[in-house]
Amino acid sequence: METVSIFVVDDDEMICSALSQIFQEEDFQVSVFRHGKEALEALGSSGSPADIAFVDLRIPDIGGIEMIRLMREIHPAIIPIVITGSGSIDSAVEATKAGAYHYMTKPFNHDEVRSIVEKALSERRSGDAGIQGGERVELPGFDGIIGESAQMNQVFSLIERVAKSDSTVLILGESGTGKELVARAIHRNSDRRKKQLIPMNCGSIPETLLESELFGHVKGAFTGASASRLGRFSLADKGIIFLDEIGDMSPSLQVKLLRVLQEQEFEQVGGTRTIKVDVWVIAATNQDLHKSVQEANFREDLYYRLNVIRIALPPLRERKSDIPLLVEHFIRKFNREKGCKLGPFTDSAMERLASYHWPGNVREMENLIERLVILKGEGEVTVEDLDDLFYQSELPEVSQAMVLPKDGIDFKSAVTNFENDLILQALSRSNWNKNRAADLLNLNRTTLVEKIKRKKLEPPNEEI
Repeated sequence: METVSIFVVDDDEMICSALSQIFQEEDFQVSVFRHGKEALEALGSSGSPADIAFVDLRIPDIGGIEMIRLMREIHPAIIPIVITGSGSIDSAVEATKAGAYHYMTKPFNHDEVRSIVEKALSERRSGDAGIQGGERVELPGFDGIIGESAQMNQVFSLIERVAKSDSTVLILGESGTGKELVARAIHRNSDRRKKQLIPMNCGSIPETLLESELFGHVKGAFTGASASRLGRFSLADKGIIFLDEIGDMSPSLQVKLLRVLQEQEFEQVGGTRTIKVDVWVIAATNQDLHKSVQEANFREDLYYRLNVIRIALPPLRERKSDIPLLVEHFIRKFNREKGCKLGPFTDSAMERLASYHWPGNVREMENLIERLVILKGEGEVTVEDLDDLFYQSELPEVSQAMVLPKDGIDFKSAVTNFENDLILQALSRSNWNKNRAADLLNLNRTTLVEKIKRKKLEPPNEEI
């Protein structure tokens, strides 16, 4: 009989008691937490992580939306369900984007709770049927990272050795090569695997907010700081913090990060109390940090502190022998998720994949296979299938001359539109990675960022 584990994260004693009673009647295993950090620590250290988590939007120390994101990062298979006493459309949308399965407003009745749990578990079982119904073939690789090329075997060997130490690690590689997967593999094979790995993308958060995200803040530290909040370093205490896109960090924050690496201590934004932590730092970047040091964009002392052990991930174009393995892996994954039966690639179609440059690396391949599974659905994949999808990701030739209309043209508008189109194509091709887009356009990154802001160019809206 299936053992179902449920986390309840809420500081309301009555709610915790009511939910516990419901789940105990169903013979579910229930764990109650009044603080977010306690729940995250339990989730990261548990040998059998929770199946479902009921999370209040206003729990102490960590906001409910952020709690859901962190839970999903630690344990992607968890099913988060939001509970709140003050529901709104905006908060429901935000919770859904963060990965919430359902959104419940207080008060709720027992039958409603049972129905939601039953439906969630049923859908999860249905999604796993493809794995449990037949033989599961393990592809060559290491701890979820697919590959058997000589380059990847060197990476796997490094991961095994690094995991036995607490030395700072710097993971280098182009966007989409799997830097976070390497960090997670190090965590799972380390002595800190029972504690959390807390990821942080330093390039996706405005500089004004990044310090608070990393170190936390005290109540009243700035406008909108209505309560004190723990930062990622506090949450990662005794565990690992993964700092992605470290090259985008501002000089002022680089100084504070250097102090944490040297002294294992920091102050919250607006605070005066020194906080001591025991955190293993793993950083990653797609930039040439040595060049950034020479250009005075990155601190030399911080670079040497980070660059104790270096793991360089090869781009996909340099390990093309792994392409068939990755294709097989992603076809299985998306067939299972989408309920489809896409078949293997023909030899000519596989040759077409091998001849491509793969600027977006494994992430680009994953997106391609997902599109194929959705649009084709079943049957063998041919070169003709790729002609419709594959080369959409390549930039078209831009050297063709524009024909001047008979009645003339608004020169300024035409040039602006042409420039906007090129920038958007480069951003789309690089999955909105501004460093990669700047390389494609042979522009300085700061120049590109200024153009994006001035032109108010935005990425396409995410589906809710």
